[in-house]
Amino acid sequence: MGTFLQLVVDGLSTGSIYAALALAIVLVNQATGLINFAQGGMAVLSAYIAYVLVQWGLPLLLAILITILLSFVFGAVVERTLVRRFERGDPDTAVVATIGILTLVTGICAWLWGYNNHQFPSLFPLSSFNFLGAVISWRSLGTFLVIVAIMVVLQLLFMKTKLGLALRAVATNPESSAFSGLPVGRLLMVGWGLAASLGAVAGTLVAPQLTLTPGMLDTALIYALAAVILGGLTSPVGAVVGAWLIGILENLAAVYVSFIGYDLKVAVPFILILVILIFRPQGLLGRKVVARV
Repeated sequence: MGTFLQLVVDGLSTGSIYAALALAIVLVNQATGLINFAQGGMAVLSAYIAYVLVQWGLPLLLAILITILLSFVFGAVVERTLVRRFERGDPDTAVVATIGILTLVTGICAWLWGYNNHQFPSLFPLSSFNFLGAVISWRSLGTFLVIVAIMVVLQLLFMKTKLGLALRAVATNPESSAFSGLPVGRLLMVGWGLAASLGAVAGTLVAPQLTLTPGMLDTALIYALAAVILGGLTSPVGAVVGAWLIGILENLAAVYVSFIGYDLKVAVPFILILVILIFRPQGLLGRKVVARV
């Protein structure tokens, strides 16, 4: 029982890393209708900015808050200057554009800071405690609680606020939204800015658990996309639940399924995605979309 609980706890900790990026992907999709493959690179850039501010002597919390504000501006500028040129065209072209932005941002990080590992300070204590035989670190618990708080805030934003409803309307039908008097351009900028700010939170939460490098979130981005598909593109709660399921089931399969083991546990999320796409294409908690033709 202690081993099982430890695997679940470790899975929740790892899944929280995926969930941080998955929430940002859902936010961009809900605000613009696009899947932003550049989200991981933007989060890493934010982490580097926070790292530099800490090196200049700023307290960590203040550095993170400043980084969140700077990331909002950066995300809005990227949408206005780069992404907007592709938003009204073929969606596939816009997705390729976000991949290009990912490559560009990662290259800038490597050019400015190199590929050496940097140790990012943690907001939470590095100590741990025992719970029913499982060892839980305060850092993992803190990350878990922050992700839960962000998930709740995003769900309330999209479902209970005028801004969230306007963002969803613009993502669904920008032409009708413009005819209704909504400032489509500004709302798209706000959506990308909020996603970049959320990416800053994700980057600063994840960097202490990994090491700060330009490719720090490359693997996590793949898992985050898997979590979004598993949980549903339209649901922040679904994205987080999907990320936690991936983290937990990976660990359990590696230990309890002999033919999978640690070498093949990477296949677990893709098997889950295949099953979900067959039986519930909108994801576990996503909304089913009906189109009139």
